[in-house]
Amino acid sequence: MTTQCAVFIATSLDGFIAREDGSIDWLNDANQTVPPGEDCGYGEFMADVDVLVMGRNTFEQVLTFTPWPYGSTPVVVMSRKGIELPPSVPASVSVSNESPAALIERLSRQGVQKVYLDGGQTIQSFLAAGLVNHITVTSIPVLLGKGKPLFGSLPADVKLQHKNTKAYPFGFVQSEYIVNHHNSQ
Repeated sequence: MTTQCAVFIATSLDGFIAREDGSIDWLNDANQTVPPGEDCGYGEFMADVDVLVMGRNTFEQVLTFTPWPYGSTPVVVMSRKGIELPPSVPASVSVSNESPAALIERLSRQGVQKVYLDGGQTIQSFLAAGLVNHITVTSIPVLLGKGKPLFGSLPADVKLQHKNTKAYPFGFVQSEYIVNHHNSQ
């Protein structure tokens, strides 16, 4: 079986994953409206994730979360320049400067079946390399006007097949897509 790469992320209604300075205060505020016990499918999504791949900026944001949110799930931090991991992070965290294709090839050889991609630049680079198979985007009812976009420029169109959309009573709207690699141009 080939390694599948999946995105599960929240954006503002106008498509930003963070403010220009990287702040996600708007997302933290929105999460306060979510009823206790509701995770918008995140737990089910994470249940079959073998490895989480994120960029350095996302990793630095995650370092501010207490406790560590990923348990023992292996995390690979993508960084072209390399970074030194703080002693506080679990041993399951590693750093890679590999290309997206080389990383997925290595993880596939290790038997990894599902990779969760997180962070705008990481998602964009895996999309550009044609490696993303599944995208789940939860739109939060807020307009930021500017910030860090989820999607950037791509070498070609990426055609998607709609799988499902769910509207939550607290205003979040979640859409799932399968990336149709055969019909992308």
